[in-house]
Amino acid sequence: MKVKRYDIELRPDSTRVLYRPFIGMSGERMLRIIARVQSLSEEEVQLEYKKVMEDFHNRHLELHDFLLKNYKLIHPMLIKDQVMSEERKLLLGAFFTQEYSLESAALFNPSMIWHPDQSELPEGAKRFIISLRATGEGHISSISFRSGIVTANGAIKMDAPSQFVTLPKPKPDIEYNKKLFTLKLGELGLYNEVSTMVMDKLDNNFTLKRLNEVINFYKRQDHFNSGKFYTVTNGMITLAQSNYKVKFLESQDISQRTIFPYAPAEVNGIEDARFVEFTDDDGEKTFYAMYTAYDGKVILPQMLETRDFLEFDISTLNGPAIENKGLALFPRKINGKYMMISRQDNESMFIMESDNIHFWYNKEILVKPAYPWEFVQIGNCGSPIETDEGWILLTHGVGPMREYAIGAVLLDLKDPKKVIGRLAEPLLAPNENEREGYVPNVVYSCGGQIHNDRLYIPYAMSDYASTFASVSVKELLKELKKNKI
Repeated sequence: MKVKRYDIELRPDSTRVLYRPFIGMSGERMLRIIARVQSLSEEEVQLEYKKVMEDFHNRHLELHDFLLKNYKLIHPMLIKDQVMSEERKLLLGAFFTQEYSLESAALFNPSMIWHPDQSELPEGAKRFIISLRATGEGHISSISFRSGIVTANGAIKMDAPSQFVTLPKPKPDIEYNKKLFTLKLGELGLYNEVSTMVMDKLDNNFTLKRLNEVINFYKRQDHFNSGKFYTVTNGMITLAQSNYKVKFLESQDISQRTIFPYAPAEVNGIEDARFVEFTDDDGEKTFYAMYTAYDGKVILPQMLETRDFLEFDISTLNGPAIENKGLALFPRKINGKYMMISRQDNESMFIMESDNIHFWYNKEILVKPAYPWEFVQIGNCGSPIETDEGWILLTHGVGPMREYAIGAVLLDLKDPKKVIGRLAEPLLAPNENEREGYVPNVVYSCGGQIHNDRLYIPYAMSDYASTFASVSVKELLKELKKNKI
């Protein structure tokens, strides 16, 4: 079975920067910085602001608006309200702004999905989007995007990425369902007399603003001033903030759009999104991605959904079966159930089913390590891919010297809990050009696609850069069925 590697390398580009608030310092220090800027004469302010814009305006879109937004963040710290020039406000905003190089460390773990817009293409070509884990300073990961086309003859042509990086705007006052919220509180160990008291004052659908109002109402009453009260209510607010919506502008190129950690559970990274185009029973299509949120201590499986790659809904996944990393959703319901691949024990692959995409209660082992190249661990490399002869599930195996390789298993089309066959040898293992990187000896994917009888696999090279490979589906199926389970 011949695997074709492509002469494409998506490398991290340190020039792709975004701006972020620079306020992670003590209040006293911030006050001293503000005082120093306030002491400048208007002439000095004009000069300093001109230098800022000369150095940075070509590196960003909407820099003026962001500096003004950051000024509003620190405005409550001003000793007194006073009339000041717009340039002074913007300069104050600049002192509390920093650039962040989105992908300075790595651009890896790609997931491939067919673009919702397939218009104006050459005959036989198909347009795709790949999501990538972009990692920068502090090893903070976010979701970045690239696009390209697969031609009729199997070539891959990548679109040049934009020089700009933009963040989405959060959508304010989203509503939470009281019943679902209460169930999640129970899973988090926060369902008790404190949370019940707060929830009793909320409507069946409520906003974060209303939740804060109820909590603040009780805070003002002395007898609720306890450590338990603050622990529980802070947990409730964190849960609400972990479920949010963001939106990009249609004018922003797909490669400009970046989903950067926003919720408290994500502050140290959004990792390894596995995208899938899901078709519901009524034919409605939604793009889902399961990813790992990391706050520096705890990992939390989350779900992202979008119809157009402009507006994204982010929500927590719930239920006792939601553990560990590497969740991958099937692209449709099977026998009326949602199904998902997972890794629960850091060693084997599991399969789960549910009536509700947000809640998962049951799990069972699907595949255990069987060959030396996967003795340490086996997991998925993206969502299962449907063929007439079964579900192709790309896998990763970890073997001697902690080398990661990519394999595959074939699952029964009507009952994916049945394994038809699996590869005895890796489909892809690191070659000499792929061994060096942030984490050596790793090839890894978060999902591929089939086009014209070829399976296209975007994959990361040692957690540093990304490339592509492809294989004949016919040959792969033949090899999978040769090694029946």
